Amino acid sequence: MATSLNLSSIFSSSRLVTTPSSVFPTRQRRRIILVTSSSSGGKPTILVTEKLGQAGIDLLKKYANVDCSYDLSLEELCTKISLCDALIVRSGTKVGRDVFESSRGRLKVVGRAGVGIDNVDLAAATEYGCLVVNAPTANTVAAAEHGIALLTAMARNIAQADASIKAGKWTRNKYVGVSLVGKTLAVLGFGKVGSEVARRARGLGMHVITHDPYAPADRARAIGVELVSFEVAISTADFISLHLPLTAATSKMMNDVTFAMMKKGVRIVNVARGGVIDEEALLRALDSGIVAQAALDVFTVEPPVKDNKLVLHESVTATPHLGASTMEAQEGVAIEVAEAVIGALRGELAATAVNAPMVPLEVLRELKPYVVLAEKLGRLAVQLVTGGSGVNAVKVTYASSRAPDDLDTRLLRAMVIKGLIEPISSVFINLVNSDYIAKQRGVKISEERMVLDGSPENPIEYITVRIANVESRFASALSESGEIKVEGRVKQGVPSLTKVGLFGVDVSLEGSVILCRQVDQPGMIGKVASILGDENVNVSFMSVGRIAPGKQAVMAIGVDEQPSKETLKKIGDIPAIEEFVFLKL
Repeated sequence: MATSLNLSSIFSSSRLVTTPSSVFPTRQRRRIILVTSSSSGGKPTILVTEKLGQAGIDLLKKYANVDCSYDLSLEELCTKISLCDALIVRSGTKVGRDVFESSRGRLKVVGRAGVGIDNVDLAAATEYGCLVVNAPTANTVAAAEHGIALLTAMARNIAQADASIKAGKWTRNKYVGVSLVGKTLAVLGFGKVGSEVARRARGLGMHVITHDPYAPADRARAIGVELVSFEVAISTADFISLHLPLTAATSKMMNDVTFAMMKKGVRIVNVARGGVIDEEALLRALDSGIVAQAALDVFTVEPPVKDNKLVLHESVTATPHLGASTMEAQEGVAIEVAEAVIGALRGELAATAVNAPMVPLEVLRELKPYVVLAEKLGRLAVQLVTGGSGVNAVKVTYASSRAPDDLDTRLLRAMVIKGLIEPISSVFINLVNSDYIAKQRGVKISEERMVLDGSPENPIEYITVRIANVESRFASALSESGEIKVEGRVKQGVPSLTKVGLFGVDVSLEGSVILCRQVDQPGMIGKVASILGDENVNVSFMSVGRIAPGKQAVMAIGVDEQPSKETLKKIGDIPAIEEFVFLKL
């Protein structure tokens, strides 16, 4: 077996290893192997620690010995796990490092019956060579139906009227609702659940708009949905339905600032994740009348505290995270996770894997800085996108002096996709699932090799990422053909940004980056550096690329901390600066 290296969570690994005939084998000679042999040599043993739909259990029993043991203590779980090849859990079982340690290397796969994997220690799973899979698709319709149920119940005050009449009251005038026909619904997040909500809302006679930078325009048109910018979506909607993953970019996306941009009297539904709403800000918006009503299935802390003001608010309809709670969805999740676990034990690569296979030590050592470069170029490029058209065509160019058979770019391609998609997605992108996730989101990735003359000592001279058919937040990032274009190199082991659009720059891809287009004149570097210094923002690198002396230039500034909005405004107010953008790495 080839020696392998765990390169942090980016390459989180199962016992999947590559056995090459050389450091850079040809595609014909490469084999991928998943080590799955059980210690007994017979049927594998699968431990199920929480109730799973019977259809899933029946499927598992056809392939393995199944031990259904519920409500195990941690000590009991650690004792049992050393005799098991696979473990299936829901959200109630914590699968931490001690569980993987207790497995003594026998545990090959953990299956999470559902989407979230917060209760599984991915780093420990990786370290102990265990694949982790989930079941992300089976509850789509159930979640969409619950979103529509909350939408209609909220509009007609169903919950409040029900509580009133059960209390012996008959107050018809108090619970006059609003009609859905002809109203505008903004669906934020046009993935599986969001698109299903849009279909159903269209059937109710609503005008549906959506914001999602990865939504394929043709899919939106086929459903009859208009793709718009985030600002247009929240400022024109009568109803807003949230279907966003909880990421650093979406955390508290619904806040005082965004509520202030909305129509007075807007109504909000959330069946996604509680953390995308700033709950204190929502309370203020409800009390002020900006938000007329809210229907919430999810909360920042679950279950919410007993006297939670949001839950008790008279204009809020609340349910206890019931999005996936239908009999059909539970059976579907059981089958999906059972199929994924069985497939992994058979040596198949699961598209629902949330950690990645291991890569030979020699390849990782050489490609490590280029892997970081690839992901950061993807992150930079996608942050430059604006407008409602969505990202659907991405081209990655590798410039190298090596022959194609001596350069394995699968890992680099996966990391570009990771950088493009993961910041606004709940999925984990890795070598196993990157192409599947990109295709699922309508993002077409094409690759190009540029063969250079010279020594093949370095595997890659530079990587270029282009995004076509989109608008840019920073016009200077556009190439001659109108694509967003960023280019980077590895310099002395450090990934660096070397080109933005037509402008050459030189800034280390550490921390974050500020890009400014300016009139090329003396003193500009000092002015910007002075503003950042006054605000105690440390500058790591600064470079300027220009077309010609005295004309336009682009200044790239690497910063260790995120500048405040006030600091960025001061930079933008410098008369010679024509446009600027802050990009978080």
